[in-house]
Amino acid sequence: MTDQKSIIRWLFETQAIRVCPPGQPFWYTSGTLGPYYINTHFLYGSETSANDLLALIESLADEPLFLPPQISLAVTKQYNHVPAFKRVCDLLARSYPADSFDIVSGGERRDFFFSVQVANLLGKPHLSILKNGTMILSQDHFTKNLLVDAGVLTGSQVLHVADLVTEASSYQRVWLPSVRRAGANMQQTVTVIDRNQGGREWLAENNVILKALVQIDRRFFVQALNAGQISSDQFAMIDRFMTSPRDFMDHFLHEHPTFLEQQIALGGRNKERALRCIEKGYAGQSGTDGQKQKQ
Repeated sequence: MTDQKSIIRWLFETQAIRVCPPGQPFWYTSGTLGPYYINTHFLYGSETSANDLLALIESLADEPLFLPPQISLAVTKQYNHVPAFKRVCDLLARSYPADSFDIVSGGERRDFFFSVQVANLLGKPHLSILKNGTMILSQDHFTKNLLVDAGVLTGSQVLHVADLVTEASSYQRVWLPSVRRAGANMQQTVTVIDRNQGGREWLAENNVILKALVQIDRRFFVQALNAGQISSDQFAMIDRFMTSPRDFMDHFLHEHPTFLEQQIALGGRNKERALRCIEKGYAGQSGTDGQKQKQ
C-alpha cells in the first residue's frame, strides 16, 4: 500500500477526517457549512490521546519555557507506540534535504504534534511560536530552552512544520512575521494536509514553498469512495461542495429554509456561526426573519 493510501486510511480510522451524513453539514468557524471536517492532530493516535496533549499544552501556557520539553517527552512516547503517527512524522522529516534548513518551527498548538518530533528525528533545534508571537528556541534534545528576541536568529533558515494549511492565515498573522522578526528566513514549509483553499498560493507569493503529504481534492475522496470509507451519497455531496462551496450552501439552505432560524435558537456557537453566515449574505427569508425575531 502506498503512503498516500495509508495516510488516507489512517485519517478515517482515527476520525481525523469526518464526513457528515447527507443533509447534516458541519459548521465551520467562518460561518459557512461543509460536508467534512478535519482534525489532523487525531493522527497522533486517537481523539482522546490528541486531547490529552492539547490539555498538557494548555496547562503550561503560563510557563512557556517548560512547554517544549514536556511536549517532546509526550510525542516521543507516542512516536514509539503508534505506527501511523510514526510514519507521518518520518515522511514529514524527509520532505526537504536536512542541510537546507537550520531550525524546525511549529505554531501553537496543533503544529507541535508534528513539528517537535520532526526536530527530534533530525537533531535540529525547534522554534515554538506561540499565538501571541512569543518564541522559544529548544536545543540539545530540548534540554536548553530560551526566549527568542528580535534578531537573535539572523541568517538562520527555518522549516515550518504544520498540521493543516487552509488559507495560510496563521502564517500571515503570526508564523512568518515572527520568524522574520527573529532575523530568520522561512523559505520552506511542510504540512500533513493541504485543504487547497488558497494557502499554497499565498505562501508562494511570499516566497515560501509548501509541500503536503495529502491534498484534499476530488481525487482524495475518489480514493476514499473506492476504499469504502465514504458512501456514494456522501461523495456526491462532497463533489457538489468542491465544485462550488457557495452553490452547496445555497442548495442546502434552500432545501432547509428554517435551518438558520433553528441554529440561532440553539444559542452558543451555533448561533454565532449562523449569524456570521447571515452576515456573509447566505440567509434566505426565513433566516433573516429569524434573526430579527431573536433581536
